[in-house]
Amino acid sequence: MVRSIVIWAVLGTAVTVPIIASAFSPYLAWRDPIYILAGFAGIIGMCLLLMQPLLAGRWLPGLSPVTSRHWHRWCGLALIAAIVTHVTGLWITSPPDVVDALLFVSATPFSAWGVIAMWTGFAAALMGVLRQRLRLRFLVWRLGHVTLAIATILGSVAHALLIEGTMEIITKIALCGLVILASVGTLARLRVWEVRRR
Repeated sequence: MVRSIVIWAVLGTAVTVPIIASAFSPYLAWRDPIYILAGFAGIIGMCLLLMQPLLAGRWLPGLSPVTSRHWHRWCGLALIAAIVTHVTGLWITSPPDVVDALLFVSATPFSAWGVIAMWTGFAAALMGVLRQRLRLRFLVWRLGHVTLAIATILGSVAHALLIEGTMEIITKIALCGLVILASVGTLARLRVWEVRRR
């Protein structure tokens, strides 16, 4: 019971502190509400990105494997919604910047990483939703889904770390570090690289 409380408390702190710290960012001064909404959608997306490997790896106490898998799917859909909100808000406030990012001609390096993470995130979610219809062997599907998820995680972390914006630097680094640690831990726990059926 104590271990469960500690794990959930640490997770709650990990996802709420960056959001609270960002709310006091000086970069929010004189910004349009849509721009602020887009920024916080990106921050929430990073928090959801931490939840995904934890749910996939069944690290969270009190959740059965079936419940973890169920929430992994819902969390993935919420992540896609956060990405769409993030990009749409930026499009409304500055269409040329978003076009340059999508065409990979932006002068800011973080834009390319964000676009890569967006498309691989969409593809990973699509594979999850269409798992039955794709009629792929489970091992093939799993390797494809995990590869896209890894690209999404690495692209998102690079995107966040390179931006000097709303997120407070210390909490941002800590959150990104936790996302990487959770992802590596889950990959090792599930042994997704094994091709033999256990």
